[in-house]
Amino acid sequence: MKFRSLCSSFCALLATATAFTSISSHAETRCPGNIAGLRPRIVAGALLVIPVKINQSGLFDFMVDTGSQLNVIEPALAAQLNLKSQGTVGLVATSVYSQAPVGVLDSLEAGSHRVLKPLVVVQDLGPIQAADPRIRGVLGESFLAHFDVLIDYPRGLLCLDETKLMEKYVRGERIPLVTSKHPKTEVPFSERLVVSVNLNDTGPRPILLQVDSGSDGPILYAGNKELEQMLLVRAKLQGPEVSDTRRAFAVLPPQDMRLGRRIIRKVPFVTPASAPQNVPDREEDGILATVLFQRVYVSHSDRFVIFDPR
Repeated sequence: MKFRSLCSSFCALLATATAFTSISSHAETRCPGNIAGLRPRIVAGALLVIPVKINQSGLFDFMVDTGSQLNVIEPALAAQLNLKSQGTVGLVATSVYSQAPVGVLDSLEAGSHRVLKPLVVVQDLGPIQAADPRIRGVLGESFLAHFDVLIDYPRGLLCLDETKLMEKYVRGERIPLVTSKHPKTEVPFSERLVVSVNLNDTGPRPILLQVDSGSDGPILYAGNKELEQMLLVRAKLQGPEVSDTRRAFAVLPPQDMRLGRRIIRKVPFVTPASAPQNVPDREEDGILATVLFQRVYVSHSDRFVIFDPR
């Protein structure tokens, strides 16, 4: 099986301007339907971090990542919890494929929300701990997929709802999530969040992008020959490759992106400058960072996303 790893594009867009609304520290913590919300802190202007309990102990700071199919913890925390490996899984990052141990927690809690027996991968968190060493893990889709999720950047809210109550109060165009052509490779309860868009330089060809709250900006993957001929060949390198955890990215010409009936002008995509290393074939063409929007509502139960809901 293959799973996309955490934080696929963190540090990718340090030189690229990405517009988003700053979070108010005095925002209300109530969500649509008067559901109690969580107040994340923001790291590096994009990453959502909340405290979680593991096996009824903690609190531990975890990054919320809709682009990671599995939960992730750092090796030191895995040792502290005496987590026993149940085998290994393949992790697909932006341009690198690797193997990592996987285990099962007794429970994982965020606020009043608890998931029993979730899968968790043990993986080094160097790229995000470089921005904030307090982060001990990643809250991925194997937790988040049990809820409908609203990320509200202006109000500083993360809303989790297992009752479908929020859906009654959220308005906007429902963008259907694309169903995987290879469902056997998906983790139970955590099929990837992929939407179809069109870009001005790729014509009518649908571009599949993974909705990713663990990314600081949008990415198109290298290695897709069709995209390379149409667009990636025009990328311009920005900065040298400085380490294995922070790879050079090349900036693409800004794209007008059609998302449902909406057109978003001059989206600043990047692409990895280095060739992919043993990365399995992917259905999706890249990443759509949630931080490009003020609010993002994900209905895991009904399989749709509303960008900037009212």
